[in-house]
Amino acid sequence: MFQKILHGIIGECSQKCYDIFVLETVCVAWFSLEFFLRFIQAESKCMFLRTPLNIIDVMAILPYYVTLIVDAASTENKKPGGAGNKYLEKVGLVLRVLRALRILYVMRLARHSLGLQTLGLTVRRCTREFGLLLLFLCVAMALFSPLVYLAESEMGAKQEFTSIPGSYWWAVISMTTVGYGDMVPRSIPGQVVALSSILSGILLMAFPVTSIFHTFSRSYTELKEQQLRASRQMHRLEGRPQFSESDSSPEGESMFPPGLAEQQSTQRSAEHRNTCGPEASRH
Repeated sequence: MFQKILHGIIGECSQKCYDIFVLETVCVAWFSLEFFLRFIQAESKCMFLRTPLNIIDVMAILPYYVTLIVDAASTENKKPGGAGNKYLEKVGLVLRVLRALRILYVMRLARHSLGLQTLGLTVRRCTREFGLLLLFLCVAMALFSPLVYLAESEMGAKQEFTSIPGSYWWAVISMTTVGYGDMVPRSIPGQVVALSSILSGILLMAFPVTSIFHTFSRSYTELKEQQLRASRQMHRLEGRPQFSESDSSPEGESMFPPGLAEQQSTQRSAEHRNTCGPEASRH
């Protein structure tokens, strides 16, 4: 089956496409082996499969195998006719959607990147701030879109603002200070409304963004401290001395506690002094 798919790819694609296919095969095989080993070593299989990063791994790896199976089925069942062609068109659309999921390979870097971990933690902690930011933008968009539409339509300027819903795009682009330039107010009242929308957008976005920035900084510091504590624990475990049976003396002195051995040695030295003391005084 693999050879049939490989010959079909070589016939349809160039050598560059074939090289990319080989590279993807090697990467997916490595990712699959890593995922399988981590799944075996996991204590709770259900909790392992519910982890967001593991779900991303499955969504990134699975499309490759689905593509192989569908390609093999389509090459074997390829028949002339309208119904077969429609089926192949639907299959091709599904394959294109699945191949677009290859971008999830980049999300695997979050497992090893402190910056991406900090970003994910910040997003989880700042859901309220993001909601406020979206609310501010919606209110301002509902305010400035009718104003710029009325200003441009009443002054008889160039009709770039054809409707109020069509002006929502302009309001969002102006308040976020992007300014694509596809919709520009020509009249003086319209330009005043545009200036007001730009200034209000800067002010409205500054309040939630400040809180988000502080949360990002705090999350980065916490994750950095966790990494330092984990590295210190690893160094302590690696530097801990390990005693074996070969380290004990053949006379069995290691069977006694260290304090008892010291007491015995001090008692022997005291007895030796007592016995040698009178003889030394005579001389």
